[in-house]
Amino acid sequence: MPLSLDEQLRYLSKGFAEMIREEDLRERLKLGRPLRVKTGFDPTAPDLHLGHTVLIRKMKHFQDLGHTVIFLIGDMTGLIGDPTGRNATRPPMTRADIERNAETYKQQVFKILDPARTEIRFNSQWLEPLTFEALVRLASKYTVARLLERDDFAKRYREGTPISVHELLYPLAQAYDSVALEADVELGGTDQKFNLLVGREIQRDFGQAPQIVATVPILEGIDGVNKMSKSLGNYIGITEPPEVMFRKVMQISDELMYRYYELLTDLTLEEIGALRARVASGALHPMEAKIALGKRIVADFHSAEAAAQAAEEFNRVVRKKELPADIPTVALPEGVATAAGIRVDKLLAKTGLAESVSDAQRKVKAGAVEINGERVTELTIPARSGEWLVHAGKQWRKVRTP
Repeated sequence: MPLSLDEQLRYLSKGFAEMIREEDLRERLKLGRPLRVKTGFDPTAPDLHLGHTVLIRKMKHFQDLGHTVIFLIGDMTGLIGDPTGRNATRPPMTRADIERNAETYKQQVFKILDPARTEIRFNSQWLEPLTFEALVRLASKYTVARLLERDDFAKRYREGTPISVHELLYPLAQAYDSVALEADVELGGTDQKFNLLVGREIQRDFGQAPQIVATVPILEGIDGVNKMSKSLGNYIGITEPPEVMFRKVMQISDELMYRYYELLTDLTLEEIGALRARVASGALHPMEAKIALGKRIVADFHSAEAAAQAAEEFNRVVRKKELPADIPTVALPEGVATAAGIRVDKLLAKTGLAESVSDAQRKVKAGAVEINGERVTELTIPARSGEWLVHAGKQWRKVRTP
């Protein structure tokens, strides 16, 4: 049975921080045609994480109601670098980096979106052919004073921090994307609101109806403080193994759990409210609610079977303090043993228990490394023969020594 107009609006608006303007969306839905819903991603990193999927899930909601979604890869704007929220000019990316990252994006978004109802577009298709005259005419449609109203530009201008001219072109380029795609709706994070509003104004100048702007909250990472980011290490990657994804979900706070439920699942606000009430009354333990969340998230990107196995492994290893079922066994790597003993930092780095030697040193300093059940506090330890059980953070290795 088709949803009523009010039901459609309620379904589409769940999880939005702001919509400009809801009455415009109502009027456009009345037209009865599929809307063109645009979301842009600059391929600045090779993999997507759950923070990106907040937007992608909203795209899926529009798809569910029969609308066309456009996953726009900013291969040209990526060369500029989005200055949003930055206190310095972003170093430009190379074309090779952008093309490599864009290819992984194309593969990953279809974990959520329906390929048959998704347009994958690259903004180089219309931005690259722009002549200098066309660029000048586009730039004439917006003033520097308006651009300097943006918080990040205004702050840098007040502090005397350089603002490169090419950065001022970024909001205009993003706005021109909306013109080229004839977007009815543009989705973005709350930090993108200024850029999205520029799109409304530029569309008017080109004789188009201004797009509806809908923003979603910025998802906090597993630390509960900062925006989810690979550079901060507080992310959950959508291509990570099921057990890693599940374990990371278990690290979030009980309060943050409800925000993840709202932004990363299809539970209604009423259902989430009922879940919160059950936890508050003691009818449901917070850990059980979080386990259910972890299984939902893992199942979305892997399978229900993988989610169940990840939950079982977490319960056995973390809650019951048992060893994992399949700890990899490796030989003692070359270059780890020295005359003074075994270099623990090199051992961790070469067996995949740390990303680098410096990362391994941080783990040792933080007391996160154990060998045969004993905490390691020194970077060099005496050599011992036999098999070592090495535990660093949440990972394990069995190391055969001569």
